[in-house]
Amino acid sequence: MGFTGLALGAMLFRDGVARADSAGTAWQPPDGRPHFAPKAKSVIWIFLCGGVSHVESFDVKPDLNQYSGKSIAETPYAGVLAAEGKDVIGANPAHGNRKVIMPLQAGYKAYGQCGLVVGDWFKHIGECADDLAVVRSLWTIHNDHGAQLTWQTGRHPRELEHPTIGSWVCYGLGTVIENLPQYVVLGVPTGDCCGGAFTHGAAYLGPQYGGVRLSTDPKKPLPFIQPPPGTITTEEQLENLTLLGKLNRLAGIDYPDDKNLRARIKSYELAFQMQTSVPETLQLEQESEGIRTLYGLDRPECKSFGEQCLVARRLVERGVRFVQLFHGGGGGGDWDAHSGIKDNHGKLSAQVDQPIAGLLKDLKQRGLLDDTLVVFGTEFGRSPGAEGTGRDHHPQGFCAWLAGGGVKGGVQHGVTDELGFHAVQDRHYVTDIHATALRQLGLDSRRLEVPGRKRLDMDHGQPINAILS
Repeated sequence: MGFTGLALGAMLFRDGVARADSAGTAWQPPDGRPHFAPKAKSVIWIFLCGGVSHVESFDVKPDLNQYSGKSIAETPYAGVLAAEGKDVIGANPAHGNRKVIMPLQAGYKAYGQCGLVVGDWFKHIGECADDLAVVRSLWTIHNDHGAQLTWQTGRHPRELEHPTIGSWVCYGLGTVIENLPQYVVLGVPTGDCCGGAFTHGAAYLGPQYGGVRLSTDPKKPLPFIQPPPGTITTEEQLENLTLLGKLNRLAGIDYPDDKNLRARIKSYELAFQMQTSVPETLQLEQESEGIRTLYGLDRPECKSFGEQCLVARRLVERGVRFVQLFHGGGGGGDWDAHSGIKDNHGKLSAQVDQPIAGLLKDLKQRGLLDDTLVVFGTEFGRSPGAEGTGRDHHPQGFCAWLAGGGVKGGVQHGVTDELGFHAVQDRHYVTDIHATALRQLGLDSRRLEVPGRKRLDMDHGQPINAILS
């Protein structure tokens, strides 16, 4: 098409065809190959914005009913208070100090052969218990919604932009297909107050590795994918893009290291290719009625998130590396239940429970769960102590789960104390989830480092080997 020079050069570089010798340095950029045998090919990264209650979802604490209305200091577990604020940096003093215990706001039951206890708000996901590895001992370093950014990058929100886990995956492995983005973002992301575009960006890795936001509407999937009807023909658009590509290529001769220019050229090329591939991917009416029902598309409360989950399956089916699903995004996040947690979590869980379970079941029946890693997470848990009719932010102990992609099913790893206040056994900082995902994709994060951008050990994390097959 005449405007692909730099993009083609980058592709040849990845294939080792045009790589120049780099004398005097041992560092080499990723070549798109895994560092060791991978167990997974793609990741579906589900993030619930605002902070889901761990004690009423996947780390149920019946003792909260027994000691309801009592101060924590009046229970046999008064010692847990010593952990309040542990590891938290730059805390917001408005959060914490919730000492009067609130009883469970939902019922619970055991599921599967593994006997996983799950709160009733997530009963459909509970049916998939034998495919889940629940990590119940997570902690994070911030007690406000900047922790949404921390979940994606591992960094404190005051450090602002750093590469997200999705961008590291794409930087390390590149793309499998040339007509779809390698990193897709579905749903409304975190609000600007709490990370905004940084929660799906690539920072210093370069914008070509950032997430591409996609709508599930096949007529309007991307704002730049098609010109307005009746304004320009396909031939005219091709001519315009060819001219634009030539101008960009000339600029590239003068500015060969301009990563923004390279990303722009790639985006124009990709956008032209996506005019056909994206609408086809989003044609959910092609799915059988049974599949649509499985995801809850026949239920008004489930339809929106169900479509996102179904699109996620169709994307990984077509070779997309990393699909990031947000639910309840904008502002601090819809799951931020400082009051009326029973109504809040009851309403929101009804929107996501069946679609996520449908996604797991659909991936499994198609044989895709074997090499697709599904991660379910949130920025922190919610306090065992009451905040009126709600629960406060709680970074000292919370949970997430993983499924597929070489992860053991029917496993519960890590322990919080009897009240769910503090992670007390096999504690894991959130980047251990990152390290686990990278490990399953065959990547060693230390071999992905960029010169001049030394990362901390804490940034890399450690794979949670106990949940890996």
